[in-house]
Amino acid sequence: MSHLMNDIRSAARRGDLPARFRPADVRAACPGWAEQTYGVFLPKHLRGNPGGYTAHFERNEDGTYSLIN
Repeated sequence: MSHLMNDIRSAARRGDLPARFRPADVRAACPGWAEQTYGVFLPKHLRGNPGGYTAHFERNEDGTYSLIN
């Protein structure tokens, strides 16, 4: 699992990341990553992504993301 994914899961466990989040929420809860990373990482790892990347997130109807447990 990537270091950013570890940071995201840790932030969720601490309560620093809401159950439904946007890239800006991840940026606030997990600072220190390259700015473009926050906008690219979430969609890249969506359930059903075309690149075959490990799915860690699902997109909600309102455009937010949720962790897949």
